This record gives sequence, C-alpha cells and structure tokens, in this order.
Amino acid sequence: MLLARVVGTVVATRKDPRLVSNKLLIARPTDPRGKADGAYLVAVDTVDAGVGETVLIVSGSSARMAAGMKDCPVDAAIVGIVDTVEVSD
Repeated sequence: MLLARVVGTVVATRKDPRLVSNKLLIARPTDPRGKADGAYLVAVDTVDAGVGETVLIVSGSSARMAAGMKDCPVDAAIVGIVDTVEVSD
C-alpha cells in the first residue's frame, strides 16, 4: 500500500469497456511527511478522491480486488482518503 497525493486527472474516451464510468487520477507517491517519493502513476479512483488529497493506493493483484474492480485491467487503485498521518521518530 502506498501513500500518495492526487495531482491530476486523466481523460480517456477510448478504453477497455470494463473501465467505462471509472475516474482515472494521476497520483505521486509521498513519504509519511508528504514529500514526493517516486514516479507518477495513474490509478482508478474507487473512493471519489480529488486533486490535492492524500490517498492510499494498492497495486498489482490487490488493485483488482478493490470495490468494483474484479476482473478489470487495472494495476493501481485508490482505496482510501487519508485524514491524518502521524509519525513518531
């Protein structure tokens, strides 16, 4: 599971029929303090997240287990919107 910040959207008018009516968002992984930590990725939104929000992303076979994604051709899915992150050193 990854922490990431949603930074944009993707519009694809032609896509696999199983992805029709699913929102695609661009997210950038972050460390627990919110600093960018990785390459951008496109994820299917299952929780109605928006640009600027910190989210939880699952990838690989876990993404296909997210709500409504069974047997869909996805490699990343947003499965949660993060309210707070606490880190103690």
